[in-house]
Amino acid sequence: MHTVFRIGDIKQIDDNNNTNRLYQVELKLTSIKNQQIIALTERMREETYGSNGWHRLGMLLIKLGKYDKAEQVYKVLFNLSTDNTEKALLYHQLGLIKRNQGDYNEALLSYEKALEIYQKFLPEDHPDLATSYNNIGQVYNNMGEYSKALSFYEKSLDIFQKTLPSKHTSLAISYNNIGLIQRFMGEYAKALESHEKALEIEQNSLPSNHPSLATSYNNIGLVYKHTGEYAKALESHEKALEIEQKTLPSNHPSLAISYNNIGLLYDYIGKYSQALTFYEKTLEIYQKTLPANHPDLATCYNNIGSVYKNLAEYSKALLFYIKTLQIEEKSLPKNHPDLAITYSNIGIVYDNMREYTKALEFHEKALQIREETLPVGHRMLATTYNNMGSVYDTMGNYTEALSYYEKSLAIELEKLPQDHPDLATSYNNIGLVYDNQGIYTKALSYHTKALEIYEKTLPSNHPDLANSYNNIALVYQKTNDYTKALLYYKKALEIRQKSLPSNHPDLAISFSNLWQLYQSMGNNVQAFQIYQQSIQTDEKNLESDQSYNAIEQVYDNKEGLSKKPSLIKPLLKNIRISHLPKQFRIKNFRMELKLRAKKK
Repeated sequence: MHTVFRIGDIKQIDDNNNTNRLYQVELKLTSIKNQQIIALTERMREETYGSNGWHRLGMLLIKLGKYDKAEQVYKVLFNLSTDNTEKALLYHQLGLIKRNQGDYNEALLSYEKALEIYQKFLPEDHPDLATSYNNIGQVYNNMGEYSKALSFYEKSLDIFQKTLPSKHTSLAISYNNIGLIQRFMGEYAKALESHEKALEIEQNSLPSNHPSLATSYNNIGLVYKHTGEYAKALESHEKALEIEQKTLPSNHPSLAISYNNIGLLYDYIGKYSQALTFYEKTLEIYQKTLPANHPDLATCYNNIGSVYKNLAEYSKALLFYIKTLQIEEKSLPKNHPDLAITYSNIGIVYDNMREYTKALEFHEKALQIREETLPVGHRMLATTYNNMGSVYDTMGNYTEALSYYEKSLAIELEKLPQDHPDLATSYNNIGLVYDNQGIYTKALSYHTKALEIYEKTLPSNHPDLANSYNNIALVYQKTNDYTKALLYYKKALEIRQKSLPSNHPDLAISFSNLWQLYQSMGNNVQAFQIYQQSIQTDEKNLESDQSYNAIEQVYDNKEGLSKKPSLIKPLLKNIRISHLPKQFRIKNFRMELKLRAKKK
């Protein structure tokens, strides 16, 4: 009976000769009675059956994420090979390595060479041809050329359906890949159906702890995230992570993907500190295992930037988005969808920093890519229209803003469930335009629609709920319904105190809105109490880049400031006023759609 070990971690050992051939491998003794480990081991033997020792070593190195070492092995084998069939297999493996390294052009070249050999020597419905079509499709997928990817995936599936049993795992791979394209194209019901077909096959054919099951759970989780079903999404991603933690080394790239996906969910539900923790775990693995210009590293920087954006730390957000852009401009085609995401995110940051010309410039770059690469009515077009509307809104060009917001809403009404949070975002933004135009009945109607969705779909302390309460209070205050305004401002403040860091400018805005409302009501005692609460936040808590949007209404309010200069001075002490408007304006909130990228 053999002793079974599980690899806990692999670390390269520095040596004086810089040969980089020494590794420290942490082995964890596993009971041979562990049936899951036995089943997984047998499955891995099956997957490498028929390969000689060197081929098996190369395949194992790929599974462990050691792509550079695997490439060395396969290049040696290629130089020794004289057999065309073996060369096709080696081209296939080299293509797989290059794809995992993010070198998509080289990957495509290797896969096409493998296909060329297979087409000469194999019948047109041979499973190896299907594998080649699938591999080429994956590269086009990574390059953002989804129509080409789908064409190759469908060729692959057609052959597999003709030649393989209905529960063969190669069919599961095809269903998963087609599901990815359907998700990217915004066809979420079809995507979920494809991923569930893949999962069903894998559950019937593979051990319960096989990494392929984790892939399917991750894919299902991503679909649920896009449909706004966050609890189901988190459950799926946690199943994936549980499998990977049991079967993979601690620095394996697949673990990084699961950490990233869980981080995305926490980000979406407003739990920013937890999101950042998972993103940083992802980054730590990627920095150890991927080349410095790998697109997945760019994705990680993007997601960390988005957390800082949501925390109103715009300088940090911009820093991470620029890192993302530098990698993507080097490694991706000029019209890749991920570039559009990065341009959008940079545009949102510039919008928040009041650099509107730059904001529009980046949103227009995103729009150009999406109009070139996506079908009419795609959800990401709705996102871009929303973001451009946001900039025009803050610039005071309400006609243009409303036009873009309505374009966004039309797409979302067609593509999304009626209670999806992104619909609430559009209702909110249209409500703000009507508010700014003084059409308060319409403004309240749209804000109420937004609130109804948020209350159904978001946690009770989500920051977007606070924004919604704030905007409704704003309308009631402008229509002199102070009792209702007070109720909603208090709800907004309560959520922000629970969910946001103490240095977040939205807290200062809530205090300021309440102070101004109490002033309008003639309740100076309550106004003073709010002032006392506000100054409990240390001056050091408000960083300069966090206060671009903070407490706009306390600047140059001739009535309030002239009556109570000693009251408001400490509030001004904690904010940067160089970017504040010269006329009184109660702060409202535009809730931009959150753009995150992860394609696994």
